[in-house]
Amino acid sequence: MKVCMFHLMPYRDLPADFGTHYNSAYIDPNWFDIANPDLVGKYYNDTLDEMLLAAKLGFHGLCTNQHHQNVYGFMANPSLMGAVLARGTAGQNVAIIQLGSTLPSSTPPTRIAEEYAMIDCISGGRLVAGFPTGLPSDAALSNGVVPVEQRERYREALALVKKAWSAKETFAWNGRHYQLGMVNLWPRPIQQPLPPIWIPGSGISATAENVVNMDHCFCHLSYYGLKSAEFVADRYWEMVASKGRDDNPHRFSFLQLIGVAESDAEAEDLYAEHAEYFFHKLLLIPPNYQAIPGCLDYASLVQGLTNNPRAGINLRALKAKDYYERGFVIVGSAKTVREQLMDGVKRLRVGHLLTLLQFGSMSTELTKQNIALFARDVLPYLENLWDDQYEDRWWPERLRVKRHVAAIAASAS
Repeated sequence: MKVCMFHLMPYRDLPADFGTHYNSAYIDPNWFDIANPDLVGKYYNDTLDEMLLAAKLGFHGLCTNQHHQNVYGFMANPSLMGAVLARGTAGQNVAIIQLGSTLPSSTPPTRIAEEYAMIDCISGGRLVAGFPTGLPSDAALSNGVVPVEQRERYREALALVKKAWSAKETFAWNGRHYQLGMVNLWPRPIQQPLPPIWIPGSGISATAENVVNMDHCFCHLSYYGLKSAEFVADRYWEMVASKGRDDNPHRFSFLQLIGVAESDAEAEDLYAEHAEYFFHKLLLIPPNYQAIPGCLDYASLVQGLTNNPRAGINLRALKAKDYYERGFVIVGSAKTVREQLMDGVKRLRVGHLLTLLQFGSMSTELTKQNIALFARDVLPYLENLWDDQYEDRWWPERLRVKRHVAAIAASAS
């Protein structure tokens, strides 16, 4: 199993009364009322330092992401972050995982194809190309994408990017949404015909089915934890089997919030305020910004209305102990954390674990402490899972070598 460092890069110092002044972490907050530009610059650099530390201590991959006009995560251009990380990890056995640039919001999408190709070249062939459909608020509200066209644009854009990377001759593209008379991409990725492609989704919908049909990796990005993902995972693996695909766990990635300390009691106390900050403030997204009419396909809409156990959860009414008990955040000693993670990833058949080790208002000092404890006392127990049974076909080929994370962490300390 590959264990990766995922980072949202949120605003870490929102005022205590944020929730009384704003109805959403998206769009509504006024930059000039809340933001400190010097702090924002520090967040960017702290985020890069935290991720580079994770690489140094033996994490298998570093995950960026893209969101717009919000306090929840503002890597507005993940390719900038990915390029810094690619250069900063030169010579290291670590993947640069772009999770990633949203295709429907970029015109033409060959711009993203070029940026990703640059990262693959800078990194020496270590890119994992992530292509999220994008949140409705990002696409429709922040970038003016017509909601009913979002998924249609996504599918066409992804096909264009894949062809642009691998076509041997200059070609014309005459699609419904994109028209380009001459496509002859410079540069191309080192990894040919394509880098590994990961596609995120929040549930079982047309996105997941499309991922299985194309034989890419599906990333279940949920903040509700391994315990709450059994329905999605079970439906996913049923779909994989129905499509005649193998049961390789590496075709499934999962995101989990994690906090490690020397004891369970210390961890529960240490991360409580940050968990509440994350769920009370950063996940403050009203339905009219998230469920924009037209953004969901029919199957996703039906699922959301008929089988959505998270719909009735009032995150702001819960406290840290509730998030712990429900498994939204796994906290505890290294032993407690690794036992809960091992149970969960085996149950869901997770091949790539994306760890969110900075969440909410966590300082860079606490984040680095969390990363170091996880790398030393948890990661070595997880990385060998599935290795003797399955090949990770969704990982850069140049990185498919056996590593000893404990030795890496020890040498870096």
